[in-house]
Amino acid sequence: MKNMNKYENCLLCPRKCGINRSTGQTGVCGVSSEIKVARAALHYWEEPCISGKRGSGAVFFSGCSLHCVFCQNREISDGKAGKVISKERLSDIFMELADKGANNINLVTPGQWQPWIIAALDIARAKGLHLPILCNTGGYETVESVESWRGYIDIWLADLKYVSSALSAELSSAPDYFAQAKPAIEAMMAQA
Repeated sequence: MKNMNKYENCLLCPRKCGINRSTGQTGVCGVSSEIKVARAALHYWEEPCISGKRGSGAVFFSGCSLHCVFCQNREISDGKAGKVISKERLSDIFMELADKGANNINLVTPGQWQPWIIAALDIARAKGLHLPILCNTGGYETVESVESWRGYIDIWLADLKYVSSALSAELSSAPDYFAQAKPAIEAMMAQA
């Protein structure tokens, strides 16, 4: 399957921990290679142009490489909450959200699951999924990861959390946050 070997020496995020997630090891993101979804539902609390009147089809993925001290979804971002599912089930979830009238498919913190999500989107598109795909990210991405999403992401919803290295080190243990986020967000903008 396309890109599944990315879990054998995981370099998907700027942490580049390099562990073999396919053997069950968990990376800095807190998850292995078994895709884990914490919540999938119509979400009405994004920007009005994203949620609209029908809601955004939000899929909250478990795990995150930032571990911000102020995270409002701590159980999800630590990789503790969620259910392990297959790529086929994920594609079904996308279709179910579309059937419920979602304005888009909103992938919340998807970076650590990129290969699985791309495979699931391919399956869903073959079934007729035509909604815009939104990447809802904390901005801490690599340019390579952003480029790998090309052709899959229609809308980038990136939070730029820090410019200060001291602040990003203190609150997210990521002194390189801005150095990574700036070129990644520029790459997102270049895809528009």
